[in-house]
Amino acid sequence: MEIVVDAGDTTRTYDVVASRAGRRVETTVRRGVVEVSEVTRSGRVVRTARFMANRVLALVEQPVPREESADKDG
Repeated sequence: MEIVVDAGDTTRTYDVVASRAGRRVETTVRRGVVEVSEVTRSGRVVRTARFMANRVLALVEQPVPREESADKDG
């Protein structure tokens, strides 16, 4: 997940990535705060990034790259 934030005279970009297999990234918005969390299979939050909602310009979800198989017919 890529988060683009207004930082006054410029923009800043932050990345939150599911760093291990089986983890996922979840996004919630509540009370004017955007939270992006890396979560394990069991639901335990590993880390969280919080941003003021009125400063967030974009939330970009990046697709998971697929691995090409070596025995691909072509």
